[in-house]
Formats: sequence, C-alpha cells, structure tokens
Amino acid sequence: MARMIPATWLLALLLAAPVTADTRWPEQGWEVVPTSLGYTELLEALRAAVEAEGMFVVTEAGPTEAAAQRGESIPGNRVVGVFRNDFAVRTLRLSVPAMIEAPIRYYVTENEDGSATLSWKTPSHVLAPYVEEGGEGLAEIGRELDAVFEAIASRAVEGAE
Repeated sequence: MARMIPATWLLALLLAAPVTADTRWPEQGWEVVPTSLGYTELLEALRAAVEAEGMFVVTEAGPTEAAAQRGESIPGNRVVGVFRNDFAVRTLRLSVPAMIEAPIRYYVTENEDGSATLSWKTPSHVLAPYVEEGGEGLAEIGRELDAVFEAIASRAVEGAE
C-alpha cells in the first residue's frame, strides 16, 4: 500500500519552494535568439535591420518606459510590429481574417545579466490557422515572411555584435 503524504505537508512543501519566473519559451512556432547585446542596442539594431530588409516598423509597444514614469523599474521589454503593404494586400486577397495577425511581431526582452533576447513567432506559424481559407497562397506568404524575419534577425544580431 502506497504511503500518502498528508495534504498539509504537501501544501507546506509547495509554499516553501522558491518561486521563480518561467523564462522558457514555447517551442512550437517560436524563434528565440539570446544575444550579448544590451536591450537598447538590440532594439536599435532590430529597427535598422527591418529597414535594411525592406520592411517597416508599424507598431511598437512596451511597459518599461511607462512603468518608469510611474516610478517602477522593470527589465526592458518591447514588442515591435513589422510588416509591408504588398504582403498586406496579398494576404487580404486570400483571407480577410488573417490580417488580424498583421503586423507580425518581434519581442525584445532584457535579461538579468544586461543582455537581451530577440524572439518572434514565425510568420508561417502565425498565419497557419488561416491557411484552410487562404490556401497554398497564404502558406507561401508565411514561408516568404519566415525568410524575411530570419534575415532581419540575423542582420540585427550579427551586424551589431
């Protein structure tokens, strides 16, 4: 007969365990590139790489600066939306609902050691739920954007290091 741990002991063990943030990223559909660059340096390199690859920064959002204005200090954290009009037009012709995913985003996060990580959901993964409606043409757009996003990331990380 298996020995049972009393519920109060189990609760005490769980409460005594150190609580840490889960820094693992989902595996499916994500690209994650740790760098030796600082947060600001990686963000600037990303913006330059987007332009160099013929894409556009369409949106930027992050809580870091707003938190600082309220007296809070949190690690650098910025979402950068990237897209281009020709991809938008092609996508719309195949699937109106798929455009909710545009712009496709990069995520720049500051690590505890002062370095930064560049991550993103691959465009083909982001667009996958709409391929049944949009067909092979939409799948092809996803693959094209995968290559563009990989080129941007490589340029941002390698060009700045």
